[in-house]
Amino acid sequence: MALNPSREGAATASLALSFLKRGKINSAGKMDYIIRTIRDPEKPNTLEELEVVTESCVEVQEIGEDEYLVIIRFTPTVPHCSLATLIGLCLRIKLQRCLPFRHKLEIYISEGTHSTEEDINKQINDKERVTAAMENPNLREIVEQCVMEPD
Repeated sequence: MALNPSREGAATASLALSFLKRGKINSAGKMDYIIRTIRDPEKPNTLEELEVVTESCVEVQEIGEDEYLVIIRFTPTVPHCSLATLIGLCLRIKLQRCLPFRHKLEIYISEGTHSTEEDINKQINDKERVTAAMENPNLREIVEQCVMEPD
């Protein structure tokens, strides 16, 4: 995981990253991460279990006083994954809901891991497209199922 805080904001950026990455300790003593529990739209696994997201895919940079840039780079399971845009949407929605600090969020497919990564990166970082997608009841239902916390 990369953390690039300025000297003045090192402690605050560290706290922000800690919240993003660690959340709380569950009863099994494992750390719960905000994005690790997102479910894959097709499979009964989490994105972490499928190695779509890993600890190293998160970067947090301080960009202002108490404001952070959060960058997520995820890796689809196959280069032609038809659900890569939906996975990016799930990541965005979950983080928008859970981050307790002011932030700018950028989500990208890891370079060279998808055949249409440039187009997908544009879609998942376009506010209007994200808003339009979440207005679609069928798509919203799928996203809600993927981001729902496990029992």
